[in-house]
Amino acid sequence: MNSPVPHLTTALTGPLLALESTLLRRSPDIEAWFREQWLKTTPPLYSSVDLRNAGFKLAPVDTNLFPGGFNNLNPAFEPLCIQALQTAIQRICPTAKRLVLVPENHTRNTFYLENVATLVDLITKAGFHMRIGSLIPDLHEATELPLEHSGRRLRLEPLRRTGNRVHVGDYVPCAVLLNNDLSAGVPEILRDLDQEVIPPLDLGWHARQKSNHFGFYREVAKEMAALLGLDPWLFDPLFRNCGQINFQKREGQECLEANVALLLEDIAAKYKEYGITEQPFVIVKSDAGTYGMGVMTARSVDDIRNMNRRARTHMSSAKEGREVTSAIIQEGVYTFEKLGPDGATAEPVVYMIDQFVVGGFYRLNAQRGNQENLNAPGMRFEPLAFEECCSHPDPRCGPDERPNRFYAYGVVARMAALAAAREIEATRQLAAPRAA
Repeated sequence: MNSPVPHLTTALTGPLLALESTLLRRSPDIEAWFREQWLKTTPPLYSSVDLRNAGFKLAPVDTNLFPGGFNNLNPAFEPLCIQALQTAIQRICPTAKRLVLVPENHTRNTFYLENVATLVDLITKAGFHMRIGSLIPDLHEATELPLEHSGRRLRLEPLRRTGNRVHVGDYVPCAVLLNNDLSAGVPEILRDLDQEVIPPLDLGWHARQKSNHFGFYREVAKEMAALLGLDPWLFDPLFRNCGQINFQKREGQECLEANVALLLEDIAAKYKEYGITEQPFVIVKSDAGTYGMGVMTARSVDDIRNMNRRARTHMSSAKEGREVTSAIIQEGVYTFEKLGPDGATAEPVVYMIDQFVVGGFYRLNAQRGNQENLNAPGMRFEPLAFEECCSHPDPRCGPDERPNRFYAYGVVARMAALAAAREIEATRQLAAPRAA
């Protein structure tokens, strides 16, 4: 069955076609570079990257180290997912036989539960015993949840701790796999375990900052650009950040306004350099967090200065009711991709396990424009958009045809995964003295 593929609705494809052509022509050098990098730095167990395709720029806008959409991937790539999981888990924990998955406490979000069920299925098929250890406070015994979309049943068991090891019933895992981004902080039950915790606890949103990640990504983009002889801006979103901000009380307002003004000037200069006539804009969002909360578009400093009470309240709240205390101001990257009979605005999301691209999908939102965050009410997914793996270009096709456009997505997504890998390594080095 052929899946729909978004089309670009802009004629501003010159720089991007040049970028895609370069990626296609230099793919042996790119793959060799990635192989060298993965020898130096261990990739994350899994990750997903939100991309935006402006026709003149292709860049990541978010990197998630606790991805929750494996149910949206093309089932045809299941063997690739299984092989990648075997490679990753064996390297991280060579003796692992039994794993426990710690998910989010979403019992009503059936789409997320389908993701959990898919993860359990993939890891089981990879040759590991797998159980789900829930952190839901009022879960006192094993509970099975029916999943209406797939017809599967998901068994949740309360996670318990004895000494420095966690378990579910008498099942004691070798390692703990997190699919919980720890926005509310690290639960005591997971602290100072003798078992391996993957990803590391310090990578949760209670501690992680997007500006830190994009700082690592900036260096990766510079290295890739030097390899290819390109301007790194073509795949690197400019950004600035403000710490110690309170949207409700307007604390940090001057810092926010000044950084928005400077970033808009920088974007305008790049637009002028490339002859781009679109209006520059920035995205202001919480420096820590997910689920599309605390995100706004600003086209001028006045958009910040004139925020009403409702807008400030929206920007103040993050997941788990946390207060937003810092913000990243990121270059707004247009998405000129459209999909579906309603012409919904679309953006690709690429999924990786270890160093391997294992598929992706398009996030669609007919209620949002090409300058807005699509992770909002009205969002839906086109789960079978990636019919072919993103890892292999086809020199017989044009640079903007499948699978070459998907290959370009895969290259940029792997750059973001490499930035996350370096971020994880830096976090581990900081944590080592504390552990000692």
